[in-house]
Amino acid sequence: MGQGDLGVHRLERGPLALALLALALVASQGAQVTGTPAFGQAFKPQLGCLGDRRQPGRPIRVSVVPQRPPAETFAVWSPLLQHLGQVSKQCFVLRVPPTIPNFEAELRSGRADCVYMNPYHAVLAQRWRGYIPLIRDGSKPLRGLLVVRKDSPIRSIRELNGLAVAFPSPNAFAATLLPRVLLARQGITIQPVFENTHSNVYRSVALGMLPAGGGINNTLRRERPELREELRVLWQTPPFPSHPFACLPSLAKARREALQAGFLALAANPANHGLLDDIQIPEPVLADYRHDYQPLLSLGLGRFTVLGSD
Repeated sequence: MGQGDLGVHRLERGPLALALLALALVASQGAQVTGTPAFGQAFKPQLGCLGDRRQPGRPIRVSVVPQRPPAETFAVWSPLLQHLGQVSKQCFVLRVPPTIPNFEAELRSGRADCVYMNPYHAVLAQRWRGYIPLIRDGSKPLRGLLVVRKDSPIRSIRELNGLAVAFPSPNAFAATLLPRVLLARQGITIQPVFENTHSNVYRSVALGMLPAGGGINNTLRRERPELREELRVLWQTPPFPSHPFACLPSLAKARREALQAGFLALAANPANHGLLDDIQIPEPVLADYRHDYQPLLSLGLGRFTVLGSD
């Protein structure tokens, strides 16, 4: 099947397109950033730990879903965990899996003590290993988006029928699963193309490589202005509770409570608001699985869920 058969809209390679292409390459080539590993490898933790190094015992292993390029994810979570560890008297080792499927494999195995994950991952992780949501953002609900180029002739989601649409990964909750389920309910059939990260989706659409793509309000807001200006939100989902920070039940209750108190203590100091905003938890509130995430089971997301083996 050729590109024309997929309904792909391409741009002339003018200065703007070339600039966006350069951004795309920077976003996707984590191996060229100083101190980052080659593609296909997770980031190695710093020597020692992040946080309070005086604490005895094994550091808390933290894994973060790679919505953005791993280098960016590592850059925003490292300072947050350093401050969180200091106020909560904890020590952390940070791991950033290279892809969302790699992250899901860690959830299945329980290799990470604590994780930052999407809401549907919270449902799967509770089923697999009993992960307990501790904190989520309380400032803005999570909304899935479908974006097109700002000059795209597409004005209705019905015009996407039969076209290829970019998504970050099969199991991204609001960026992939929600749009696919809600489109299918309206009889709209699309051909999904998975681009690994939200950033790659936005760049593919901005460059005209694909006519539309799925993302979320939180990641689109954090993209560079020159990229956002090339995109238009075509459609958005209803609101849902945002991504939780969750931990295994085997992590001592006292340590889980210290983490909750630590997040709230950071939020009480305006000097830390930038750190919290960078990780998409600008206003941390206590999370509750039954109230916040269990209702997602009724959405029928399993129809499009793709899970690897143990």
